[in-house]
Amino acid sequence: MNTPIPIRSDKLDHPNTTHGFYTRKGGASNGIYSGLNVGLGSDDDRETVLENRHRVARSMGVNDENLVMVYQVHSADVAFVAKPWNMKDRPKLDAMVCCTPDIAIGVMTADCGPVLFQDAENGIIGAAHAGWKGATGGILENTVSAMETIGAERENITAVLGPTISQKHYEVGPEFVDNLVSLNTSNDQYLNPSTKPDHAMFDLPGYIVDRLTADGVAASWCGDCTYADEEQFFSYRRKTHRNEADYGRQVSVIKINP
Repeated sequence: MNTPIPIRSDKLDHPNTTHGFYTRKGGASNGIYSGLNVGLGSDDDRETVLENRHRVARSMGVNDENLVMVYQVHSADVAFVAKPWNMKDRPKLDAMVCCTPDIAIGVMTADCGPVLFQDAENGIIGAAHAGWKGATGGILENTVSAMETIGAERENITAVLGPTISQKHYEVGPEFVDNLVSLNTSNDQYLNPSTKPDHAMFDLPGYIVDRLTADGVAASWCGDCTYADEEQFFSYRRKTHRNEADYGRQVSVIKINP
C-alpha cells in the first residue's frame, strides 16, 4: 500500500501540531482520479475514496472518524469542532476551528486556496477553504475571529496557504473584474491583462495572503500551483479546459498533538 507523503511548511512546524498539504501521491484511485482523490462529491468509486481518506487519517496519526471535513459551499461560515461528527451530518460551510487534540480538520481543494492556521502556543488550529467567493466574503477573517473566541491570540497565529491555482493560469471575465474592483479599488493590483479582451489574470494566492496579513496574521503561500503541476495536483480549471467529465480533490489537514 502506498503511503501519502504531504507537503509540509516550516512555518507550521511545531511540536504541538501536525499538518500536511496532501497531493495526488499515495492514493488508490485510477483514471482521471488517479492518486489520492478524497472527494466524495466526485464520481470516483466511493470505497476507493474512503480508502484514500483512510490513508490520509493514518498518515496524520488519527482514526478515520477523527479526520473531520465539512460539506463545502463557498461560504464565509466557520464551525467549531469539539468532537468528530457523522459524515451525513457534516455542516455546509467552509472553515473549522478546533482546540481538541487528535482531531484532524481538513479542507478539500482543486484550485481554490486551502489555508491552515495555528496558534501552537495556545493549542488552537483552523482550516479554511478559500476560493474567490469565500476570500472576498470574509472566510479568512472569520476563521481568525473564531480561533480567538476559543483562546487564540491573533499575534500568535500563523497561516499558510497551500497548493492553489496561480495567476498565470487563472483567467477571469469582465463581471469578475468589475465585482472585485467594486469591493475595493485597490484590488486592481491583483489583476494582470489577459490576451482575451475584457478579461484578466487573477492573483488568488496574493489576494489571500494579503487579506490575512492585513488582518494581523503572519501569512505565506507555499508556492505550488495546482493547474501547472498535473503530476502532483488535481485542478478543476485544467479539467474544464480539457472537457474532462470530472476531477479529483486533494486535502489539506492540521491537528493538535496529544
